Formats: sequence, structure tokens, C-alpha cells
Amino acid sequence: MSAPPLTPNAWLRYDVVSRLLPPGGGSLLEIGCGQGGFAARLATTYDYLGVEPDGTSYATAKARLRAVGRGEVRHGMSFDVVEPDRRFDLVCAFEVLEHIDDQEAAVRNWMDSINPGGHLLISVPAFQERFAKADVFAGHFRRYSPEQMTDLLRRSGLEEITTVVYGVPLGYVLEHGRNFLLGRRLESAQTVAPGAASDHFSPTVTAAPDVMEERTAGSGRVLQPKDWMGPATQVLTAPFRRIQRRFPTRGTGLVARARVPGPPSPE
Repeated sequence: MSAPPLTPNAWLRYDVVSRLLPPGGGSLLEIGCGQGGFAARLATTYDYLGVEPDGTSYATAKARLRAVGRGEVRHGMSFDVVEPDRRFDLVCAFEVLEHIDDQEAAVRNWMDSINPGGHLLISVPAFQERFAKADVFAGHFRRYSPEQMTDLLRRSGLEEITTVVYGVPLGYVLEHGRNFLLGRRLESAQTVAPGAASDHFSPTVTAAPDVMEERTAGSGRVLQPKDWMGPATQVLTAPFRRIQRRFPTRGTGLVARARVPGPPSPE
């Protein structure tokens, strides 16, 4: 069976992720695996475990891993459904950190699940000045520059930090479209009374916690491609995936890899 379809932007992201995967395979934990688009690909190489708190996305991811015949996905947060003493060679969190208010605590929590010498691999939206309505709709607290991400990971005790920005030029067009479409959805759904849990249009004025949580849960279900669209999005994004490699500091998204200090665990 072919791998599940990815959105055009996810294809741009996966081009970078696939090149930053540490060699050697091993065990992998994916935080917030969504509907399993990346999971079905990573499970072919790694001893894969994914966690997903949104019930609808979890069900889709579970079916996709079942079709692949490898990997496991659990419904919930990692600290609830993963054994507390279990460690992995690689922990991934794609488009997750920007949804979490306490980013330092999140990174430390993920590090606790990584073997000495193992890696953390994450992706986030790039550049705070690009914060717009699609970020609001998805429940984002922030976006990141390479310098901000490097500083966060270094403060957390990680080393050998690599950052790659992606998305030139197609990512700009896709982001503009998301801002238009999701901005209109946001405005049409605006039913909050003055003084109550408000919308936010900047990271300095966030919505109420329950609103942010609801937006985060639904963000992985929005604008997802149908199965029949998979080959088309792969082919149409191919030239743009090659182009973006020439501009690793420009674009709309950021992928970072860092290493937990210590020697790798013996096999």
C-alpha cells in the first residue's frame, strides 16, 4: 500500500525532516502524530510509537499504521500513555511546540524520553513576524527564528543543534492561502461575547486556555488532502522541494535537530 497523502506544505517539511533523520534507525517516539502521514513513513524504518490526543486524528493514524503493518499509536498525551521509564533513540514533535504555552517545560519533558546520545527532531512555523490568522486558527502561541530555536534548545541542555528553514517559494503561496481561508473561518465562527474568552491576533493576547486547546485539537484535521490527491501533491511539490534546498535560511517553516549529551546506548 502506498503511503498516506501529505499536504503540499507537509511535503516541503518532510523533505527537510527526511534529510535530518539520524542514521541507524532505532526506536522513535512521535509526539502529536496527527493523522499519521509522517508516522506511516517513519514506521518503515524505526521501531515506531506515536501519541495523539485528538480522537479523530488518532483513529485515522491507527488505521494508517495498521495498513503499513508496522508501528503503534496511542490515544492521549505522552505523559499519560507512554511508560514513564521508557526511552527512545529519537523523539519527534512536528508542528507541536508552537501550541504549548510553556515551551521550556515541553522540551525538558521530551528530553526525559530520549536515550543518552539520542536526538530530538522538531518542526515549527518560522519567524514571528509572519504570525497571522492561520496561526490564530490553529492555536499557536508563537513562531520561531533559527536563533530563537537554537537558544531554546541550548538552554535546555541539548547539543549539536542544526536548524533548517524551508518553504521558498511555494510555502509563501500556501501560507497566504491558509491565512485567507482559515481567517474567514475564524471570523465566521466569532461568537465570543466582549470580555469573555477572546480571540487573539497576536501572541501577546491569547485566547482562553480551553479555546486554545480546542483549536490545537482541531488543527491537525484542517485542510487535509483526500487519498486520491496524494500522488498529485507529491508530484507537484517535487520541483519546489528541490528549490527550497538552495535557501536553508528562508521560508515559512523550521526544522531543528539536537542531540542529548552522552554516549549512545549500547545495542
